[in-house]
Order: sequence, then structure tokens, then C-alpha cells
Amino acid sequence: MLLERAAFPSDSIRNHFIQHSGVVQLHRWGVLPTVIASNCPPIRTFTADLGDFPLSEPVEQGDGVDASYAPRRFVLDKILADAAAAAGAEFRERFTVHDLLWDDDHVVGVRGRASGGAMVEEYARIVIGADGAHSVVAKAVQAARYNEHPALTYAYCSYFSDVPMAGIEVWIRPDRAYINFPTNNGLTCVAMQAPLAGFPGFRSDIEGSFYKALNEVPELAERVCAGRRAERWYGTADLNNFFRTPYGPGWALVGDAGFHKDPMLAQGISDAFRDAELLANAVNAGLTDRTPLDEALRNYEQRRNDAALAGYKQNCVAAAFMPPSPELLAQRAAAQTAQQSVL
Repeated sequence: MLLERAAFPSDSIRNHFIQHSGVVQLHRWGVLPTVIASNCPPIRTFTADLGDFPLSEPVEQGDGVDASYAPRRFVLDKILADAAAAAGAEFRERFTVHDLLWDDDHVVGVRGRASGGAMVEEYARIVIGADGAHSVVAKAVQAARYNEHPALTYAYCSYFSDVPMAGIEVWIRPDRAYINFPTNNGLTCVAMQAPLAGFPGFRSDIEGSFYKALNEVPELAERVCAGRRAERWYGTADLNNFFRTPYGPGWALVGDAGFHKDPMLAQGISDAFRDAELLANAVNAGLTDRTPLDEALRNYEQRRNDAALAGYKQNCVAAAFMPPSPELLAQRAAAQTAQQSVL
């Protein structure tokens, strides 16, 4: 049973660029053709400017995938929910989980209601919270947090028409990052992140602050200003970094509920896909008695952490706006020279 508080289509302000590993999983799950058919353009180049020069490279390819994609969340979430239903899940929209059902210290189900409906109880051998950083499930089971790091940045974005963007572009300046990519229906996501201390001032005049900040990158500002903002501003400073213990008697956590970080390196969706598959395999092993469920879930946490920790640390460094190392700048200069020699 899949319970969703929102009514689809619903959107999210989170970064929705899917890294290569996440696109490979969509391909393996059989839903990538539906994502492509949603009028979501392929992204085949990655351009980064660290304050030195723009350097463009092909995005990672392989395993049956030749591009990255950045579908809007109201598109992607509906595709995934439909695929779950087609695979046999009972899907209920506009259903709010109010609390968990317990047998001593063991979670045995949920209590909640559909919009306008009566309170109901649903029982299950395992309840999985995939309900975000402020997870109701995590709160109810008092899941412990570890490897914590306080929020480092705030973020704002909107969607623009008539802003040409062939691939994903990342522009890094000493106290600001600009992340931009094409998405559904001919729109371009233009996003900005900056150190958290500047959030109150920025929020007091979002429009003026955004365009003023954009002037730090004239090449980008020219294209954005020539286009038209097609949607409202989306913003947040709720970007804490942490791991949670992701399992216990009768429950588990996945996605942002179990592991949350700053969106600076756009790892979130791909990591969530990876962890969803790890958890699904663990639950399957436990419920089919191939492995004791507690042992399977303990292995899930270990495999998640082994896969996530290095990227998590790298992401925290990037979100702290540490200057690029001389070695990295030298590597980029060498790559630019190699590209120019080929041309």
C-alpha cells in the first residue's frame, strides 16, 4: 500500500536533476521511456565555471543510458506512483498518516484518513517512511540522527521560458552558486544557493536580490533577463544535513526521511533511488525468510552508509563554499587546453 498526502500532480522545490546513476535505475525499472515521453529534454553536456572559465564535458553515459534528465517533480512522482500501482501496489492519494499503530515496541501499521474521510487503521508487517526530512514515521519512532551538520546554505529558484540551455550549467562564485538546466515543456530551471547568513536579506526582496546576484555571472544574466519568468519563486533554508537510523522493529526509512543533505551537488534524487532499491531488496529478503528481517535491514543501513558517506562529506565541503584547490584548477586548465588542441 502506497500512501501519499498530496494530490497529484504536486510539485516540490527540491533540485530535480537526476545524476547518471539515477537515470540508470529509471532505465532498469522500465520507466525511463515514460520520463522521456513527458516532454523532458535530454541533458548531454555539463558545463562548470569555478570562477576561472566555463568548461563543458559530456555527462556520464553507459549502462543503456546516454543522457541525464531533470523532470519536474509533479511529472516524475506521478510516473513512479503509476508504475508502483501497475506493479501491484494499492495507491491512495490525499491520505494523511496521523500516527503509527504499535504492539509493545513493534510498529504494526498506521492510523490516518483520506481527505474528507473517516479515520482508518491499516496493518502491515513493515511501515516504510518515505515522507521527507520532517518524516512523521521518523518522529514517531524517535529515529536517532548522526553524522549531523547544520544547514549551510539557502536556495531559491524559478522556471523561465525562452532561456536557452543545452545542458546543465553550474557557475560557482566565492559566496554563491548558480545551477541551471532544461526541464519539461520548454522551461529552464534557474536556481541559486548562497551561505545561510544572507537568507533574511534575500527573502526581504526576492526578485531584486535574485537579479542583483545574477549579475555576478553576466553570461547567464543576459540569457535569463532576455527570457520570461513563468512561475513563482521557490525558496528554502531548511537544508540540514544528517543521517537517521533507518530501521527498527516493524519500520524503516528511505529517501530524505533517512538521509538528508544540502542540494548543492544535486545528489538527492539519485541517492533516494539507490536507497529505495537497497531497502526493497532488504525487505524482500526479510519477508521471504531468506534472511532474518532485522539482519537484512541492518545490512541495508550499512550498504546505504557505505555508498553515501563520501558524497555526503564532499557535498558539505561544496556547500561551505570552500575555494577550489590548486590541483583542481590545474586539472581544469589542462582539460581546457586539451579541448582547444582538438578544435
